[in-house]
Amino acid sequence: MDFKPPQKYAPNPDLKIFVNGRIVPAAEAMVSVFDHGLLYGDGVFEGLRSYSGRVFRLDRHLQRLEESARAIRLELPMTRQELVTATYETLEANKIIDGYVRLVVTRGVGTLGLSPRRTECPSVFIITSQIELYPRELYEQGMAIISCSVVRNHPNAIAPRIKSLNYLNNILAKIEALDAGVHEAVMYNHLGYVAECTGDNIFLVREGTVLTSPVAAGILEGITRDAVIELVQRRKLPFRETDLNRHDLYVANECFLTGTAAEVIPVTQIDGRPIGNGQPGPITRQLIADFKALVNGGE
Repeated sequence: MDFKPPQKYAPNPDLKIFVNGRIVPAAEAMVSVFDHGLLYGDGVFEGLRSYSGRVFRLDRHLQRLEESARAIRLELPMTRQELVTATYETLEANKIIDGYVRLVVTRGVGTLGLSPRRTECPSVFIITSQIELYPRELYEQGMAIISCSVVRNHPNAIAPRIKSLNYLNNILAKIEALDAGVHEAVMYNHLGYVAECTGDNIFLVREGTVLTSPVAAGILEGITRDAVIELVQRRKLPFRETDLNRHDLYVANECFLTGTAAEVIPVTQIDGRPIGNGQPGPITRQLIADFKALVNGGE
């Protein structure tokens, strides 16, 4: 059988990666084929953003990482302070002031078989780079999204509040979005209520009230989501966490998504239907401006 092995791949050959206590060139940052993170998606991760050299809400991200790890009975091999230090050292090694951070903890190298008791010490790696999740013009014009047929994982199957390496549910929904010619898709839960998008939380504005799905709907409790809720409350805007359905999406006056990589981005069309007047609304624009001020202020 003719087989051409893949070449060593690094998006940026000058990038430095933190791997188990060492910072190495990207081409040397390797994961074993026996790592249970690769074999079974057994691990947890966090996506973070650095603004002006300071990682936004790093402590909250690390708290969520610890909670995710505890939920899957994965003992982190580094303390919170060691993870803080490693994150900033990796940013410094790459001379990144404003950028994206991916912090990953896998179950570690082990034998074939599901049992986590047959693994060695968990592996930790940290990638710092640049990211542009969506084209820049969509932040001004708004983006189109669809409802997808892929149902969000049942909370009693794989709890969506665990930010695990098992992302196949989201990936299948993302494929459906891309096949439809859009960047994102709304995922509904097993009861038919709006959960979240494939990588972002979703908010609606209706008659001046900001609405979003509750955690119990089967969502990841986003750090950016929480920050935007704080901004809504600072502005004393009416706000509710409530179950939402497809009808609520279609009759909303405004819609926007939030996420670490996405930040805050307006949605102006769902399933081919315009939201409001088909333009980013005033509350959405205000919250985008407020979020920019928040992250640039170092909170």
